[in-house]
Amino acid sequence: MIFIVLVKWKQAPQKEIIDKATKMLEGIRKQGIKMRVYWTMGRYDAVTIMEAPTEKDATKVLLGFQGIIETETMVAIPREEAIKLL
Repeated sequence: MIFIVLVKWKQAPQKEIIDKATKMLEGIRKQGIKMRVYWTMGRYDAVTIMEAPTEKDATKVLLGFQGIIETETMVAIPREEAIKLL
């Protein structure tokens, strides 16, 4: 499953926080969950595209970042798959 995660920092990012998040991302990748993180300007501080087997796996990952970020998560359906549902 693909998830789009909109991210806001709970506080201004500092080197220690970034280092902690980077280590967490490395651990997540070792579990076979893919995450691409893009820092953005505007309403959100970052956008993440995450591929995880289930909603439960995605939730578990995001709970690990609790205290560091606030998130808004959406399930993404590839265009080709969505068209088949019509």
